[in-house]
Amino acid sequence: MALTAKRFERKLAVLAKIEADYGTSSAPTGAADAMQMTEVTLTPLAGEEEQRGLLSPYFGHAGILLTGDYAQLEGSVEVAGAGAAGTIPAYGALLRACSMAEVVTPDTSVTYTPVTASPESATLFVNLDGVNHALVGARGTFTVEFATKRIPHIKFTLRGLLGPVADTALPAASYAGFIKPVVVNKTNTALSLFGVAQVAESLTLDMANTLVTRNLIGEDSILITDRQSTGTAVVEAKPLATQDWFAIAQARTHGALALQHGASAGNIVEIAAPALEIGRPTYGATDGIRNLSIPLMLCRDSGDDDFSIVVK
Repeated sequence: MALTAKRFERKLAVLAKIEADYGTSSAPTGAADAMQMTEVTLTPLAGEEEQRGLLSPYFGHAGILLTGDYAQLEGSVEVAGAGAAGTIPAYGALLRACSMAEVVTPDTSVTYTPVTASPESATLFVNLDGVNHALVGARGTFTVEFATKRIPHIKFTLRGLLGPVADTALPAASYAGFIKPVVVNKTNTALSLFGVAQVAESLTLDMANTLVTRNLIGEDSILITDRQSTGTAVVEAKPLATQDWFAIAQARTHGALALQHGASAGNIVEIAAPALEIGRPTYGATDGIRNLSIPLMLCRDSGDDDFSIVVK
């Protein structure tokens, strides 16, 4: 008796391509649009349930109807450059699908900044070893995580309208645009907060887009209706004469965040926030050394300038 075919967890491909028209498949390909990801989770059929609630002389379930259907992809990409200054990083389409504008300065850098008006959308193909799930009109949000001695990651959550689900062979995926990252440490990473260089354990930033699934008469869409970008920095506690975080918090002072990761052209990523506010600092310790956990709020300064990501 022949064994039935098995589908293996680690055999998968994620493709992403920006759409020209919202909700119309951009038909991403493995050769041009493959995303090199880790920790991939697909929710293939999310949404709500409508109870029928039928009454009769008998107990028992009357069934439900599925409503507001969508699919959701969660996964991470490594934070790294593009191989050459001024080249779009291979994960650029995912940032654009999270309401980030992309500006290319040839031979110099590629800059991503948040946008409020007219965010783009993407088509995602998620092939789980021979079954392809299409998500159209996909938009999302992300967090960026830097932790010492670890590879930094951008963790995406992308929500899309249901497209076809079909038996489809895995694509021949090319990851040539993804370059090897470097770990977070003193050599590769520098962090400044409020103009002072930090001895830091970690930095986490959350774009915190609000994703809304709209299923209306005449329109289905995934919308981004707000963002309240925040973060947390865990830094070594300094004497107050060097930096008084408690006074900064009480004064509601704005300051700058500047992070650079990578030291070689083509593999440098910078994150900046010009109008940072902090919340209430709390004490902790690592290896017996006192530290502070600093809540961060990435405020607007003059428009859509809460923060920027520069690849160069």
